[in-house]
Amino acid sequence: MNELSDSGLPAVQRVVTGHDEHGRAIFKSEDFTPTRMIASGDASFLKIWSTQTVPADLNDERDGRDLPTGLTLERGSVIRIVDMLPGKESPLHRTNSIDYGIVIKGAIELELEDGRKKTVEEGGIVIQRGTNHLWRNTGDTVCRIAFILIEAPAYLHNGVPLDEAKPEDVHPAHQKQNG
Repeated sequence: MNELSDSGLPAVQRVVTGHDEHGRAIFKSEDFTPTRMIASGDASFLKIWSTQTVPADLNDERDGRDLPTGLTLERGSVIRIVDMLPGKESPLHRTNSIDYGIVIKGAIELELEDGRKKTVEEGGIVIQRGTNHLWRNTGDTVCRIAFILIEAPAYLHNGVPLDEAKPEDVHPAHQKQNG
């Protein structure tokens, strides 16, 4: 019934609301979907929802899970679940977005481009503001994180935008990932 994720953690419940023909709130759908391993083998992902614009178009009736986002974000916004496997890490990357990372289970280490590190424990939240960073699971259990990415213009350093460096642009194992 509820299939396990590739990470071994339970499937993720998603409930989507909307409006009926009278403009009243309804439940449009509910599903339990497992995360699936990405091409690099360091994590399993599940896109929950995405929008193609900011602000979001609440009259767009398409299922946001079906809209293209790439591994990170092409435009608009996305919420996805990431199960980072023990002993694995992401490539160093930067995206033109503001990202909210909420650790649901386990702990994750966040490393900045200069090598400084912080461990974010279960229940912790990271606000990632377009910096060059990587994620590392130094523990012995899977770390589940909900990431919400919202499109933003590039950070300007002395008036010059910093280049985006998406994982699929900096690491060959991430190039086949689509979202």
